[in-house]
Amino acid sequence: MSAAAPHVIVSPGPVHAALTSWYHHAARDLPWRRRDCTPWGVLVSEAMLQQTPVSRVVPRWQEWMRRWPEPKDAALAPVAEILTVWDRLGYPRRALRLREAAQTIVDRHGGRVPETADELRKLPGVGEYTAAAVACFAFEEPEVVVDTNIRRVLARLFAGQALPGKTYTADQRRLARDVFPDPEADGGQLACTWNIAAMELGALVCTARSPACSECPAAQLCTWRLAGSPPPTEEQRTRAQSWAGSDRQVRGAIMAALRIGGVVERSDLLDGLPLPTVDLVQRRRCLESLLSDGLAEQQGERVALPGAHSRC
Repeated sequence: MSAAAPHVIVSPGPVHAALTSWYHHAARDLPWRRRDCTPWGVLVSEAMLQQTPVSRVVPRWQEWMRRWPEPKDAALAPVAEILTVWDRLGYPRRALRLREAAQTIVDRHGGRVPETADELRKLPGVGEYTAAAVACFAFEEPEVVVDTNIRRVLARLFAGQALPGKTYTADQRRLARDVFPDPEADGGQLACTWNIAAMELGALVCTARSPACSECPAAQLCTWRLAGSPPPTEEQRTRAQSWAGSDRQVRGAIMAALRIGGVVERSDLLDGLPLPTVDLVQRRRCLESLLSDGLAEQQGERVALPGAHSRC
C-alpha cells in the first residue's frame, strides 16, 4: 500500500485499550510529565524536544526551569544567557522563538500560558503540533497530537505501512482523526492518554529501524504485522542527512565557540575551528547565517552572542 492511501483495517477501540493500559506501567518518568509540572514547563519541553533526543533535553530543561520557572523570567533573560542554557540542543532559533513566546505570554496573556490550541498557535514559534501537544498535555484538552513517533505507530497499526514517509500527508492527517478516541468520552482523558501512549510506544517499542514487536501491547492487532511486516517502499523511506561537514555542524561549532569564549575574533571562527573538512566559503556562509538569524552579533572584528559584551 502506498503512503498516499492509509486506511483503517482493525478497530481502533481495542488498540486504544491496549496502548493506554501499557502506558500506565511502561511510561518513562520525565519531569515535564509529572503532575507538578506547570504549563510553561510543558511548553518549554515541547520546544526543546523537536528533533532532539529526550536524554539530551532533560538536563537542559531542568536548567532552563531552574533559571526561568515562569514566562516572565524568560522574557527578561538576556539572549546570550538563553542561548548558553540552550547549549547543544540544536536549532538554536527555537530558543529565540521560545523567549519571544514568553514575552507574548506576558504581554497578551498576563503571564499565563494560553489554554487552547487556537490561542497557542498565535505564539511565536508555536505550530500545529506544539499547540495541540501543549493544549493536551498541559490542559487535558483532547486535541489530535501527531509527531514523528505517532505517525509511524499509526502507519503500522492501522495502514499496514512499515514507515510513514517524510511528509505528513492529508491522508495521514485524516487517519489520525479517524482513529482518535471520542473526545467527549471520559472527559477527554482517554483521548489525551492515547496521544502520549502512542508517542511513547513509537519512542520505546515501535521504533523506525528496529521495532520490538514482541514487546508491543498491540502486536496481535497490528495491520502491518498481519500483512507479514512488509519492508518499507522507496516512497516510505527517509534519508538521514549526514552531520559531518554539514552546515548544521559548522553552525553548531561556531555557537559552541561563542558560548565558551564570549567575544571571539571573527578570524578565529573562520580559521581556528577544528573542522578540517569544511572550507572557508562554508564557514563564512554559516557565520553570516547566524548573524542574519540574530543568533550572533558583529562587534567590529569580533563576534559574540547577542548582548554578550555586557555580561560580567
